[in-house]
Amino acid sequence: MSKIGAGSLVYGEDVEILQFPWGTIRMLSRPEITGARDLSFGIVESTPGVGHERHNHPESDEIIYLLSGECELMLDDQPPVRIRPGACIHVPAGVYHYTANVGSDTMVTFIAYSPAGPEEVLRQSPACTVVPSNGVSTEMQI
Repeated sequence: MSKIGAGSLVYGEDVEILQFPWGTIRMLSRPEITGARDLSFGIVESTPGVGHERHNHPESDEIIYLLSGECELMLDDQPPVRIRPGACIHVPAGVYHYTANVGSDTMVTFIAYSPAGPEEVLRQSPACTVVPSNGVSTEMQI
């Protein structure tokens, strides 16, 4: 990470990788990295044919932007819908949701949380393996 005036410049290789059975997350902005507290931002790569569990973020809104791949999305316990690249989804705080990669290629999404915080819950999940930016894998302990 580099400072640019009052801001920050972060590349994907500068941050740890959060590995899950369904894919990976690189949080490019979180309070510990950029100092931003009102917003965190990351890139998610999801494995074909896999999705994450239904969950919610009680105190944070989430924005999901589908960059590539084929996605099934469930919001607010409604029947799932297929979305295509270019879709921007707002998930209000407390609303249950999940995404699943229903295609044969890696699905890439951008995620943002406001305020920052849900990324720390993800980091502490027993299903998470943290790969530091230097490439050395460490298991998360809770």
